[in-house]
Amino acid sequence: MIPTDESTAPSLSSVPLVGMAVNAALAALKILAGVFGNSYALIADGMESTSDIVTSLVVWGGLRVAVAPADERHPYGYGKAEALAGIVASAAIILAAVLIAVQSIREIRTPHHLPHWSTLVVLVVVVIVKEILARWAGGIGAETGSTSLQADAWHHRADALTSIAAFIGIAIGLVGGPGWEPADDWAALVACVVIFASGLKLLVLAVRDLLDAAPPKEFEHQVRDLALGIDGVKAVEKCRIRKSGMAYFVELHVEVDGDASVAAGHVIGGKVRGALRQSPLRIADAFIHIEPFTGAQRAETP
Repeated sequence: MIPTDESTAPSLSSVPLVGMAVNAALAALKILAGVFGNSYALIADGMESTSDIVTSLVVWGGLRVAVAPADERHPYGYGKAEALAGIVASAAIILAAVLIAVQSIREIRTPHHLPHWSTLVVLVVVVIVKEILARWAGGIGAETGSTSLQADAWHHRADALTSIAAFIGIAIGLVGGPGWEPADDWAALVACVVIFASGLKLLVLAVRDLLDAAPPKEFEHQVRDLALGIDGVKAVEKCRIRKSGMAYFVELHVEVDGDASVAAGHVIGGKVRGALRQSPLRIADAFIHIEPFTGAQRAETP
């Protein structure tokens, strides 16, 4: 289970900090290469990378707040800050796609010279670095259940996609010669569709977390199976789960022997709660309701 205190902050928050440092270096490299290599697309891509720094900063802040311990004012903790950061990061991806598309259309309509071949080398370096960064951040985001980190990872991948598109377009332009100058801009325009779709998907996931959408049924089945494995639990009735930050809160109605004492039922409930919190399912807390066993599994009511 991932702890819900600040002990996770240093490891998680270091991910967007690394992203900020890499984006700052790549932004400078792209802009310089674009100026000296006569590539307007590369200059625009470098300017877009500067916005990635702001996005990573938002994600970093969201993660720092999300792992703060619960207090009297926020008894369930600050996990929703992570979902809010995910929404901002996802919206930034969508905005970046729109801005790049607008810039690409502008460059298509504006005659310009072919870029220098050296810009292709820069783009290869950018794609490799960005893809490594996206895989690293995305892997940690998936492992910890962080929507904002996954969105930040896709922001890195979106940058890699636009660079791939620019590489293809510039290569086509250099091979085709005069008349093929807008090729890199058309390629960037196509990449914008992929980036926009990815941003929209991540935005939906972040909004779902914010609105306490139920997790996948497989997750619920795992929770039920853990509870049913506790000695004294006869059946599991209601099971409600919501995600807050990187952790989950569970409300479970378990049925025990109707003739059992209140103390015995309390002990069984404590064992269920302990098993769920100690499981690898990242359950921050579980609220167990004890009910008498009816002899059959009752239908769950909403």
